[in-house]
Amino acid sequence: MSDRDYDPYARLDPVPSFSVTSTDATDGQPFAAAQYGADSGGSDTSPQLDWTGAPAGTQSFAVTMYDPDAPTGSGFWHWAVANLPATVTSLPSGAGSSGGSLPQGALVLPNELRVPGYVGAAPPQGTGVHRYFVVVHAVDVPTLEVDPQSTPAVLGFNLHFHTLGRAILIATAEFGGAGASE
Repeated sequence: MSDRDYDPYARLDPVPSFSVTSTDATDGQPFAAAQYGADSGGSDTSPQLDWTGAPAGTQSFAVTMYDPDAPTGSGFWHWAVANLPATVTSLPSGAGSSGGSLPQGALVLPNELRVPGYVGAAPPQGTGVHRYFVVVHAVDVPTLEVDPQSTPAVLGFNLHFHTLGRAILIATAEFGGAGASE
C-alpha cells in the first residue's frame, strides 16, 4: 500500500456507512474553486453537504475534513465541527467558513492554522494530488464534551468512542490551486 492509498479510518473500529453528497465536490474529483484556500486562488468556503441514512440512535453529528497526504507526517486538519443536532442533515456552502452560519450549539474547533472554522485546500508544489476526507460522523450522544480549544485529533479520539456511522466523501486538490481544478 502506498502512502496515497492510506485510509485514516481503516484502523478504527468498523461502523456502518451512510451517504453524503455535495454540490461543491464529487467523490474522487477535484474540489470546486471556492473550496481552495484564499492563498491558492479559492475563497476558503466550506463545501455544501447533504447526508442521509444515518443509523438509528444518532443523537448528533460531527463534520471533519482531513488531508492525509499533507507533507507533515501527521496529515492536516482543515475543519472540525461537533454537536450538530440530529435534526440537521445538511449544511450550505460557507456554513463552516468565517462569517458562516452553523446551527446553534455547534462546536467549531481550531483547524491546523489554529483558526476555528474551515480552511481550504492548498497543497504545496511538488506534493501531487491530495485527498480530502470530508466525513460526517453519526454520534450516539447529543453533545461531545470537548474543550473548544482542543485539536481536531482530540475530537477524533472522542468520536472513536461515540461514532455510530460515517459518511465519507473524498475530494481532491493539487498545487496550482483553484485554477488546477477548472
